[in-house]
Amino acid sequence: MRHRDWMQMALTEARAAAQAGEAPVGAVIVRAGTLLARAHNERETTGDPTAHAEIIAIRRAAAALGRWRLDDAVLYVTLEPCPMCAGAIVAARLRQLVYGARDEKGGGVDSVMRILAPGIWNHQVEVTAGVREEECAQALRDFFRDKRNP
Repeated sequence: MRHRDWMQMALTEARAAAQAGEAPVGAVIVRAGTLLARAHNERETTGDPTAHAEIIAIRRAAAALGRWRLDDAVLYVTLEPCPMCAGAIVAARLRQLVYGARDEKGGGVDSVMRILAPGIWNHQVEVTAGVREEECAQALRDFFRDKRNP
């Protein structure tokens, strides 16, 4: 499968988040063309401020592999990761991050902070931005529009 296909799966997770009353962010982790984990935001559902789609997906992928190092895996997420999630991406040693929409107010990769910038950490993460960007951004716009105008 290609980046667009895996991002479509992340968008499906984002839609599930929206249906549960969560901010519509979805993530999948893939290794050697095989799905390891899928997740969506669960902060409202669990009351856990760290229950971002990326964190849950990383935990599930590590459990599936039986190890914390995900150095041969790719994370697909519909929204640019926040600083907390960007830190978790480095800590998990993910090989690549592919994200959809930029987060101009809270992005920890390209927008507000550059936590994954080359030369900062001993582990480098390849970053690909803008995959299905408009679809990912539209899911967020629709969700927050509906929240403001019930």
